[in-house]
Amino acid sequence: MTATKRLSFFATAALALLATAPAGAGQCGGTLYLTFDTGSQSQAELIAATLKRHDIRATFFLANEKTVRGDYSLDPAWAPFWKARVAEGHAFGSHTFDHVYYVKDGADGGIVVKPQFGVEAGKRQQWSPAQYCAEIKRVDARFAELTGHHLDPIWRAPGGKTSARTIAAAQSCGYTHFGWAPAGFSGDELSSAAFPNAVLLKKSLDNLRDGDIFLAHMGIWSRKDPWAPANLEPLIAGLERKGFCFATLREHPAFGKARTNNVTK
Repeated sequence: MTATKRLSFFATAALALLATAPAGAGQCGGTLYLTFDTGSQSQAELIAATLKRHDIRATFFLANEKTVRGDYSLDPAWAPFWKARVAEGHAFGSHTFDHVYYVKDGADGGIVVKPQFGVEAGKRQQWSPAQYCAEIKRVDARFAELTGHHLDPIWRAPGGKTSARTIAAAQSCGYTHFGWAPAGFSGDELSSAAFPNAVLLKKSLDNLRDGDIFLAHMGIWSRKDPWAPANLEPLIAGLERKGFCFATLREHPAFGKARTNNVTK
């Protein structure tokens, strides 16, 4: 075979390979940000294993929530789990230590809150912006104790409930808020009878677009048919077939603002 014929042969073969490659192979048709909030932790290992199998880095927002083990998600017993996720290159943010819900803005610049866990669980309290900021930073202190690694300068309010006052309080100590896209709500907190997994999966696959932040939990106590075992693998596989790539919130355009806030405080 002459040199010219050899070049022609290899060019034809390369074109054939490209024609048969999966859609989106070797390129990104868009970037999505998978994020997971702590919860019952019943799906923690499954989520971690699925992400690892697909070589995906995600972002985890951590609160000290009660788990199916009978302990809490930031107890020392969870240190090996979190250390492994750090080693895999995931990103981490605060979800407030006691999973503290914002209720409303209070008097004299205060913030009315209701912790879900901790010694004040279920009790409404009025905090100063400094107290609110301290609650966000408690997660960083515990995470550093468990892993030797600090959080990224990001946070997510429980329930996504915020106000200009809570956003400013967090920014005062270097944390930028990240919610999720409307299409990015997994629906894993909803009733599985009213919102079956197949319906939620189709909604996500049909509606997610480039730049969307996706939210799921690491286990929800109330959902009878858990979301992650049925949906996480087919969701990722389906999005990959559509040509999407995945990134942590460290790669999100708004993260530069978060990093600047953290450095200058």
